[in-house]
Amino acid sequence: MQDNSTTSHFSQLREIPPAIWALGFVSLLMDVSSEIIHALLPVYLVSVLGTTMVTVGIIEGIAEATASITKVFSGSISDWLGRRKLLAVFGYGLSALTKPIFPLASSVSWLVAARFIDRIGKGIRGAPRDALVADIAPAHLRGASFGLRQSLDTVGAFLGPALAIGLMWLTANDFHAVFWFAVLPAFLCVALLIFAVHEPERLPRLRKVRAPLSLAELRRFGLAYWWVLGIAALFSFARFSEAFLILQAQSVGLPVMLVPMVLVLMNVVYAFAAYPAGALSDHANRIAVLGLGFGILVAADLVLAFTGSIAGVAVGVVLWGLHLGFTQGLLATLVADTAPLELRGTAYGLFNLLTGLALLAASILAGALWDTIGSRATFLAGAVFTALALAGLAATRRIAPAVGQVPQPN
Repeated sequence: MQDNSTTSHFSQLREIPPAIWALGFVSLLMDVSSEIIHALLPVYLVSVLGTTMVTVGIIEGIAEATASITKVFSGSISDWLGRRKLLAVFGYGLSALTKPIFPLASSVSWLVAARFIDRIGKGIRGAPRDALVADIAPAHLRGASFGLRQSLDTVGAFLGPALAIGLMWLTANDFHAVFWFAVLPAFLCVALLIFAVHEPERLPRLRKVRAPLSLAELRRFGLAYWWVLGIAALFSFARFSEAFLILQAQSVGLPVMLVPMVLVLMNVVYAFAAYPAGALSDHANRIAVLGLGFGILVAADLVLAFTGSIAGVAVGVVLWGLHLGFTQGLLATLVADTAPLELRGTAYGLFNLLTGLALLAASILAGALWDTIGSRATFLAGAVFTALALAGLAATRRIAPAVGQVPQPN
């Protein structure tokens, strides 16, 4: 006899609109394309083009900062237009058009330009895409819908590096051939978005938004939204870059050639956890599910702080991937639950900007602690900040009681 919870999960999967599935595969294809290139780009820059590690760091820092800033404006523009898909297509299309530059580039300046434009494309598409998911998803399946898209996105995050390894082996380390292969999924992604995702008609009752980032419009966000945003920012400050997982694995003796397996393991767990966590949040209080994710991160930090073995790091990495599955899609769901419908693009833009800046600050602090005190201090600090975010989450019922209540089907 089939378990009721399993039957319920399969029933939810069948109910999720096809456009949500399509958006998930759009994310998967673009992630495969981008990660094939990003997995090899630092090595290509240093070993083939002769750049320094400092240059690599500057390129990556500028690229990610550009993406975070762009998200605010693209989300607001989608609210002003009253349409999401156009900006999503433009953002994915811009990233796809940069992919042929990587195999054709003859200098570092071309690669810097391509990476910069690619991240602008990511920034343009991020907030409108999330707002589009919120617009399409039925209210009672919102958690499952965000979880599904996040799962498929994360599948791309570990398929890309795995394909990069396999293709480098098949082509005898021919960087240019592998970069050309990455062009194909990028353009397939744009075609899928254009032909398989149909944006719902704008509801007649929604008012026209003329200046989404104005003070008057920002005042329309209630306490519930700002509370979610504050908790998300504090939590992001606790969740520093996954680069520190790699460093910890190396410090306990993992061979350099196996280091990529740290991120592969993390993303496999993340991919498998994101949908069940989102689906669970549609049947339980979302704050309770999110609190579980926060607790898992505390456990991950403690394991990583005190382990001295490869097996211990593996356990910490699995817990890290599990916490991502229980938090990232769910935080995006809470933004949709608490933001005004006509301002969802702006809501996701602000969410991405603040969490991105908090993650950057967290990574800088984590690095400083690692250098001055040691790796244990880095992970213990992460546990402390997560505990503070968990305390803020516990106060939600008293300060913003509407947050976390699951919308009922119409």
